Amino acid sequence: MAVRDSASLLVGLVVLLHTWRAWAAVEVNMKDKVEVNLGEKAQIPCLYTSDDGIGGLTIEWFYEKGLGVKKRFFQQAGLMKTVDNSTHFTERISVNHSNNTMMLTIRDVKLEDQLDYICAVKGLTDGSGEGRTKLRVFVKPEPPTIEGVQNGISVNEEVTSLVGSCEVKNGYPRPNITWYKDNMPLRINKNEVEVESTVTTQSSGLFSVKSELKKKIVKEDKDALFYCEVTYFVAGSTMMSETRQINVNVLYPSTAVKIWVESPKGKIKEGDSIELHCKGDGNNPSSLFLIKYLKGNANWENDTVLLENVTRQNSGVYECISTNTENFEDISNNTEVFVNYLDPAVVMPNNVMVMAKGNELKATCNALSSLQTKTAWFKNGQEVSEGHTLILKNVTFDTAGVYKCVVTVPEIEGMTTSSSLRVHVEGQPEIMETPLTVIETFDKTVELVCDVRGYPAPTITWIVSDGMVPDSDNHMTTTDYGTKSVVMVDVTSNATAVCNASNEHGTDMRTFNIKAKTIINTTTAVITTNYSTTAATASPPKTIKKESNGFIIAVLIVCVLLLAILGSVLYFLYKKGKICGRAGKQDLTREKSSKDNIVVEMKSDNTEEAILLGVNGEKQPPNDQ
Repeated sequence: MAVRDSASLLVGLVVLLHTWRAWAAVEVNMKDKVEVNLGEKAQIPCLYTSDDGIGGLTIEWFYEKGLGVKKRFFQQAGLMKTVDNSTHFTERISVNHSNNTMMLTIRDVKLEDQLDYICAVKGLTDGSGEGRTKLRVFVKPEPPTIEGVQNGISVNEEVTSLVGSCEVKNGYPRPNITWYKDNMPLRINKNEVEVESTVTTQSSGLFSVKSELKKKIVKEDKDALFYCEVTYFVAGSTMMSETRQINVNVLYPSTAVKIWVESPKGKIKEGDSIELHCKGDGNNPSSLFLIKYLKGNANWENDTVLLENVTRQNSGVYECISTNTENFEDISNNTEVFVNYLDPAVVMPNNVMVMAKGNELKATCNALSSLQTKTAWFKNGQEVSEGHTLILKNVTFDTAGVYKCVVTVPEIEGMTTSSSLRVHVEGQPEIMETPLTVIETFDKTVELVCDVRGYPAPTITWIVSDGMVPDSDNHMTTTDYGTKSVVMVDVTSNATAVCNASNEHGTDMRTFNIKAKTIINTTTAVITTNYSTTAATASPPKTIKKESNGFIIAVLIVCVLLLAILGSVLYFLYKKGKICGRAGKQDLTREKSSKDNIVVEMKSDNTEEAILLGVNGEKQPPNDQ
């Protein structure tokens, strides 16, 4: 009985001990995962509860590489810390203790740091416990790129065709690529939409993904925009990035064509160059185009035709035909081209019209045109009448001349034609007024002009004082109103020139009086006086010289004044006895007297001999001068 009781007591004690140990065991709490971006700092906390103080605890850190293999890299027994220097992150870790928390810090996280980290705590009396945290490392990939196919894709292809490829490089974890068309995700459908992806793991452990889109192309895809969306992960969130949009060159046959005049814009006139264009609504380089001129059976195997310097004969219907070389189906369309025309202007009466003075002139001008025209008459560049009919009443010589009829089409710029009518007014010659009929000149020749009106064109002859002007010197020209003559007349003295104009209706004349003017080139007065006395010193001779260039009257007045002064001086000397001829005043030799004489020299352009006068009025021989 006692043995049974002892055994029961022992069992009770054991149960009690286990219950106490379970209640008093060490508890460890850790996060399931910690996320961090590459290169950042990761902190993994380990929270524990124990009645034993830090001195009674042993704390160890392990990392697990997989398959349950653990490797310790840190241990703290009491206050003693031990770090394993053989790990790949030994230089980048630190472990700190604070308030029942052991904090593991990993600096500059690498991709290979993505492991399971285990914190184990063992007490002296409390038993042991452990927890684990998975460290997840994220790497943001490079921006995605997209490339579309360069060649066109035909809608007649029976299988899917490559549209483009999208690629994203160096991400972790692996990025995902989704294709979009016009902002709508494409769903994989066999024989319609196919996506092939290739994943490449780089030596660094990062992932690169390339995705190719293949699609059965339809005509509606010609305006579609394709692009890729890349989804990747970072610490604590999911990110997205899009590529640029691409368009596919879809080749499809035309279902309709059109033909039009590219230039000129607006209405066409004769002389223009016409550019015809033919185009279908398809986009297939294998399509052939043919432009036909139905009226003339002309063909051009092209989608563009240039017709230069067109006439009204180029008007008509032009047809565009498009042929699909894949199925040899033809479609066509046409357009009508009209070339506007303006015939040459016709003036009636034709070219030349001869009128008598006082009569009425009536002329018409017309030009056949496909459009409304406007007509105006011009003379000497000035508009004189508007409308098809020109009416001039009571014509005179002023009416004579050339009248130009100009016909224009207001609707088309530059569409114009013209013709001319020369009008002659019959009558006897009438010499037009000239500015001068009395001509005074210093020149050796003078130009005379005789402008005569009349029809038939007058004949002009010239008569001057010394006879008739030869025909070779008579320069006659015919004008709109008559005749004009120009002659050069030599001027040696006063003369008269007569212009005679005549035709079958009569004559007219005009007289020109020519007065020759003479220029006195030089007028010189010299006064010289010599004295034989020693008390006075002879003054140097004084010379007064005056030259005139055209002002003949002023020169003559000056000469008269000089002569008057000279006469007064001579008279004064004579009274004083300074001149030979008065007895007892001076006894001079002839030689000396000739030197003391006062000499006056007078020259004129009209005389070649110089007259030398002595004081007594005797003519002096040239040698004595």
